[in-house]
Amino acid sequence: MNEKKKGSNFSGQLGFVLAAAGSAVGVGNLWRFPYLAAKDGGGLFLIIYLILVLTFGFTLLTSDIAIGRKTKKSAIYAYTEMNKKFKFLGILTFFVPVLIMTYYAVIGGWITRYAVVYFTGEAKAAAADDFFVSFITSPVAPVIYGLLFMFVTTVIIYKGVEGGIERISRWLMPVLLVMIVVIAVFSLTITHKDADGTVRTGLQGLLVYLKPDLTGLTPGRFLQILLDAMSQIFFSLSVSMGIMITYGSYVKPDVNLGKSINQIEIFDTLVAFLAGMMIIPAVFAFTGTEGMSAGPSLMFVSLPKVFQAMGTPGIFVGAVFFLMAIFATLTSCISVLEAIVANIMAIFHADRKKVTLIMGAVYLIATAVIALGYSIFYVEVKLPNGSTGQLLDIMDYISNSFMMPFISMISTILIGWIVGPKWIIDEMESTGDKFRRKYVYIVMIKYVAPIMMFILFLQSTGILGMFIK
Repeated sequence: MNEKKKGSNFSGQLGFVLAAAGSAVGVGNLWRFPYLAAKDGGGLFLIIYLILVLTFGFTLLTSDIAIGRKTKKSAIYAYTEMNKKFKFLGILTFFVPVLIMTYYAVIGGWITRYAVVYFTGEAKAAAADDFFVSFITSPVAPVIYGLLFMFVTTVIIYKGVEGGIERISRWLMPVLLVMIVVIAVFSLTITHKDADGTVRTGLQGLLVYLKPDLTGLTPGRFLQILLDAMSQIFFSLSVSMGIMITYGSYVKPDVNLGKSINQIEIFDTLVAFLAGMMIIPAVFAFTGTEGMSAGPSLMFVSLPKVFQAMGTPGIFVGAVFFLMAIFATLTSCISVLEAIVANIMAIFHADRKKVTLIMGAVYLIATAVIALGYSIFYVEVKLPNGSTGQLLDIMDYISNSFMMPFISMISTILIGWIVGPKWIIDEMESTGDKFRRKYVYIVMIKYVAPIMMFILFLQSTGILGMFIK
């Protein structure tokens, strides 16, 4: 199973970095990162996040990519090769993208619907209070858009690694970055005057975003911010879900992994920071801090109101924003389906095209079911973290909040204490290049990351919440 078929590799370092960055830069960067920054003390969250990216995130990303290239296998068999007793870890890792894929195209469909609204001159409708709820509770529209998004994802995976994933990433990622920069700069130029005469500007919003807010900071509050930043890293870097192991298995032996990982970190963190600079100043200028609400409502409720308040320029900005969001979601969706297809190809020794067609059909059905989770299949389930969720929220909780911290915890123990950090370090230095953050990696993988993951796992189960007030 070590042999890769022709075309099942990235052409080189640039292709790999853009594809990996495309996987990392997803919808979580566009609405979850800005929301957390606004909620968790602005610049305080940014500082903590940056430190964690360079230590904790770097450790998990390095592990996944190095495991993939060294074993030349996707997750389900990569962990088995490291230690046969840890085959279960590969199986658990495989099921993370299996669950995520059930709903990711649904979110992509939501974003596509908003893009269509802005490009067809219906922008005013998107700003209505009930637009988002009316759309997702419809038994038809969200299904159609979700299926369309899933179909496009399947076509790209069908075309393979270099011809599909790399080709689309090489085109989309530079365009995505330019769009984010343009909107971020525009957000800083905004000035808005309320009916009562209060004037707010985008530059004031930038200060809210960048300035560390220590108001009401307690040890428990600080720990919560730390945990929020840690959980965001899973979204931001696509770690502990088998994706980077799969992508790592497509990297050629002569590629400098250390340099590639640095570039992925920089690209992803830059996009996340720019997303905050793009969204927070604009929302602040028009709504103050009230518009920075949690979850999908930031992207699908608050921002359309901001675009509407901008007048004519808002139609253009909204169109560009949601087109950009489509690109970000598509590259992530591609990576999730690729991780599934790669594992199934390995399990059944099957052809890519056949597996892709079968899994595409399976997830077209799953997408339709989850899309109907707010209408025909509506349920309300109390989750262990205290929140109430529908079908989409349930899948998201199991995969992102429960399984990923658990997988990270076990994998850090496996690498740090059983196979040893040298197993990873040897691969990082296999091209003759120096692994510059080797000692950071050793300390993190052996001592810090397992403890951090254990704490995050306790938080996801709701146990930690009993002690953090």
